Amino acid sequence: MIRLPADKTGKSDQGKNSGAFPGLKRRFGMEVIKKKIKANWQIYLLLLPVILYTLIFNYIPMVGNVIAFEDYKTFKGIFGSEWVGLKHFLRFFSMKKGMTVLWNTLRISIYQLIAGFPLPVILALMINSCKHMRFKKIVQTVTYAPHFISTVVIVAIINVFFSPSSGIISNLLNTLGVIDGPMNTLTSASAFPHLYVWSGIWQGLGWNSIIYIGALSGVDPALHESAIIDGANKLQRCRYIDFPAILPTIVLLLILNCGQLMSVGFEKVFLMQNSLNLSTSEILSTYVYKQGMQQSQYSFSAAVSLFNSVVNFAMLLIVNTIARVQGENSLF
Repeated sequence: MIRLPADKTGKSDQGKNSGAFPGLKRRFGMEVIKKKIKANWQIYLLLLPVILYTLIFNYIPMVGNVIAFEDYKTFKGIFGSEWVGLKHFLRFFSMKKGMTVLWNTLRISIYQLIAGFPLPVILALMINSCKHMRFKKIVQTVTYAPHFISTVVIVAIINVFFSPSSGIISNLLNTLGVIDGPMNTLTSASAFPHLYVWSGIWQGLGWNSIIYIGALSGVDPALHESAIIDGANKLQRCRYIDFPAILPTIVLLLILNCGQLMSVGFEKVFLMQNSLNLSTSEILSTYVYKQGMQQSQYSFSAAVSLFNSVVNFAMLLIVNTIARVQGENSLF
């Protein structure tokens, strides 16, 4: 190896000259990348469809967001329509309907996050601490199964159970004498958030707990053995051994969930909507659909949808920054 001569201070000129040829370093860097691609071209070939899918369906359509700042006319196209700036955003925030839709979305999202996020963690801890293998498998199968039921079937099940005239719940409560007459749960505006959130929790509880169960499988059994020798019971072992082991996973999933705070599912809400519960069931996604597809207000609906995406991105950055400042795991 050839070393550069040292200067009078005894320090080599090698470090000083290492940054003198940035083009050379870039060239060597590109050579390394090319060699890696050439050596593992099969893997990159498998990755190519995913990259193309992401570009075509996620990045290229972002160009269409420009119509949120225009009075879009179909025959003029995206680049020929009149530029109006923030007109459609100001219109949305000045409308009473807009504030109602925004509040409905926030209420359902926060309700779903508070009620639904901790339950998979609790279920995973309970399953992990269960020693009866057959019972554990039964519980896992029963809780996983609803995840594979389609949204249309879930809404049909809700209608069967809570129908005012022939619903199972209504007939049972009438038989027991709890109520007298039909139970108008499906048409009640105040009951809609509860039906939506708790049916979603039931559907996704077991599936959402899988990642926590996977994290718990990596806990060293020696820690539990030592805790048992010291006299720790199951609750104490869950608190001081299992919970800290899955805390990084909990933080990461919480960040991702907060990044989807304004993204309440369209299909289920739209199927559960009716004219009587519209005051609480009208959310951003259904409002955008009705304004854009049914009333052909493309620019206005694009503005509302873009606002929704910006809020989600801002929430992701805020929660991620808080987690990083607090010393917890973060996405970036």
